[in-house]
Amino acid sequence: MGMPVDYKSNLKSRNVSQSSSGADTVYVFMDIEIDRGCQAAVCTSIGKEDIQLYKYNEVPEFLQGNPYVRDGYRAFLSSNACIKSLFVWNNETINIWSHLIGFVIFCLCTLVDNIVMIPHYSGGFSDHLIVTAGLLCYQFCMLCSAGYHIFNCHSERASKRWLMTDLAGISVGLIGCYLPAVHYAFYCLSIWRDIYLFTVAILSAAVLFTQLHPRSFSPHWWTKRLILYCCLAAYGIIPTIHWIYLSGGWEEEMVQMFIPKVVIMYFFGMSALGFYLTKFPERYFPGKVDYIGSSHQWWHVIVVAAFFYWHAAGSEIFIYRIQHAPHMCS
Repeated sequence: MGMPVDYKSNLKSRNVSQSSSGADTVYVFMDIEIDRGCQAAVCTSIGKEDIQLYKYNEVPEFLQGNPYVRDGYRAFLSSNACIKSLFVWNNETINIWSHLIGFVIFCLCTLVDNIVMIPHYSGGFSDHLIVTAGLLCYQFCMLCSAGYHIFNCHSERASKRWLMTDLAGISVGLIGCYLPAVHYAFYCLSIWRDIYLFTVAILSAAVLFTQLHPRSFSPHWWTKRLILYCCLAAYGIIPTIHWIYLSGGWEEEMVQMFIPKVVIMYFFGMSALGFYLTKFPERYFPGKVDYIGSSHQWWHVIVVAAFFYWHAAGSEIFIYRIQHAPHMCS
């Protein structure tokens, strides 16, 4: 495992073995080469025990994102081997499974909310629509993230394509945070609701446009992209302050109930960003948390926890609005 690897030869041999089974059996999706019937030699010969893990200095540059994570890397796997690596303990295992499990959690939330909660409180079609849309945004975010961490070792092109997908998923996940919050906060003020949701859509479009720029993966654009994501998240402070004013100030029951939840949500966000930027704890314990406990894994777990917490908070404000709407909107 410590021997240097010729990755160009590795990739070339993989492509030759795939093409030898017939060019018509392979197609490409998201820059991932997929064998239609899994008839290629690479599909039948690679088992979980054959997936080799490498050290940081053995993998190509596009996989060298964190020098403090020293071991447990996959590299240049076929699409089939990428899937099989789901069941091989490596430094991406927690990143992948945390968001696959998160996806399942939010699927279950969608079923429970639409079948049990909303009908129980006599919610209408708009309630089903808003709650479901928010949860679908979370699910999309989870799948995009898991997809990137599964297939980023396939090739450099696939890694970049899936990274763009992952970043798009983050934008959609943030939209999922805004949808139910803004809808129910401005339940009786549809004009302000539409203005704030439109602004969120514009900011999200700006973030997505940045990702499509040819130089979006350069260090300079990485900073710009991060700033845009922070602006998209921090924008929520503006409608929150406005909502407090329109609701009658800090003394109102609903404000006292909901504002602490907003503060906790931003604490989640700042904690996740702190891990992401500082690369703590691996920066101070290089090679000690390669497989479990690294900063990106904390980022993933906190994101799932934040989405779930915000969904629970949204359910509370939904129930409060349903129970008090006649009085509050009069």
